[in-house]
Amino acid sequence: MPKYFCDYCDTYLTHDSPSVRKTHCNGRKHKDNVRMYYQKWLEEQVQKLVDDTTAAFRAGKIQNHPFQGAPGVGAMIPPPGAPGAPGMVPGMRPPMPPIGIPPPMMGMPPNMPPH
Repeated sequence: MPKYFCDYCDTYLTHDSPSVRKTHCNGRKHKDNVRMYYQKWLEEQVQKLVDDTTAAFRAGKIQNHPFQGAPGVGAMIPPPGAPGAPGMVPGMRPPMPPIGIPPPMMGMPPNMPPH
């Protein structure tokens, strides 16, 4: 019977059967190896994005932060819980809708079901 090679664990299993694969894939070491593989991959992708952005900034393709200095951005509506937010006590968080119930649509009273 042929052996099965696990790329994440860099090891051969004794033989290639569904029960052996299932047992291996449900094991703690295999799950840790898969988690580390994708964590490393994600870190590489983030680093590539940072490097590409830095190179574009140095080449003059990006002038500044897209929202920096833009007139009126953030000036109209204070963030939730900020002093001066309508109906909010400083430090208070806005209420969250119950799980499974979508938030009310903009412009509709919160107790009316959407059509």
